[in-house]
Amino acid sequence: MRKMVIVTGLSGAGKTQAMHSLEDLNYFCVDNLPPALIPKFTELCAQSDRQINNIALAVDIRGGEFFDTLFEVLGDLDSRGIKYEVLFLEASDETLVRRYKETRRHHPLRTGDVLSDIRRERALLQELRGKASKIIDTSDLTPQQLREEIGSVFGEEAGPSRLLITLVTFGYKYGLPLDSDLVIDVRFLPNPHYIPDLRQLTGNDQKVRDFVFGHAATSQFMQRFMELIEFLIPQYIKEGKATLTIAIGCTGGMHRSVSLANRLYELLQGKDYRVAVRHRDIAHP
Repeated sequence: MRKMVIVTGLSGAGKTQAMHSLEDLNYFCVDNLPPALIPKFTELCAQSDRQINNIALAVDIRGGEFFDTLFEVLGDLDSRGIKYEVLFLEASDETLVRRYKETRRHHPLRTGDVLSDIRRERALLQELRGKASKIIDTSDLTPQQLREEIGSVFGEEAGPSRLLITLVTFGYKYGLPLDSDLVIDVRFLPNPHYIPDLRQLTGNDQKVRDFVFGHAATSQFMQRFMELIEFLIPQYIKEGKATLTIAIGCTGGMHRSVSLANRLYELLQGKDYRVAVRHRDIAHP
C-alpha cells in the first residue's frame, strides 16, 4: 500500500466531495468506517490480489462512540510503522449553517440547534485537527476548486519529495483563511484603492502591479520575504511537511496582496516544488 488518507473534519465541510475526488484519483474509498476496523482493513488491502495501492477512509462523528477510538487506532498505526495522512476539512460556522439550511439535512449530533451542534463538533475535533497533514477550509471553495486542490495534493503526480505551496490572497475585512500556515499582512504598502483609475482594477492588471512595485518599500519587502521563504521551505521539507499554505492579505484582497502573490508565484516557479495561487476575495465588490 503506497498511500492511506484518512478524511475527517466538520460535518458539512465537504467530506463527501473529497471522497468522490479521491475515488476519481483511483483511491479505494470507504466511507464511515469504524476506526477500530482500520488496522484490519489495511491488512486485507495488503493481502488483496487487486493490488490496492492507495486507500481513503472517511471517519467522522457519525461513528458515534466508535469515533472515540480513533486516536488509539492512529497510535497503533504509528507503532506498526503504517504511514498515513489525515485530511481535515472545515468551514466557518456561517457557511455550515447555510449549507444545512440549503440541504435540509440534520447535523449528526441532532440536538435540534444546528449552530450549537457545529460548535460542539468543532470543539470535539480540535485535537484531531492538530494531527492533520493537510487542512482545507472550504468556506469559499466551489466543488470544482476543492476537487482541484485535492488533486494537486493527493494525485499520482504528487511525489512525497515535492512540496506543494499554495498562495492564498485575502482581504482582512472578510476574515483570515483558516487553513493558512503563514499569514503575511501587506497593508503597510501604498493602497491603489485610493487612485481613481486603479480602484476598479485588480492586482492581475499591469497598471496596479506597476503602482504597487513602483514603491521602494515593496521591492525591499519582496526581497526579504523571498529570503524568508527560501529559508523556511527546506526546514518544512526536512520535517516531512507535504503542503505549505501562505496567505497574503491586504484590506480588500484585490490589489496589493494579489500583486505580491502573483510575483511570488513567478519567483517560485521552476524550483523543485509545486506552486498554486488562489485569489479568494478578488471578486468581492
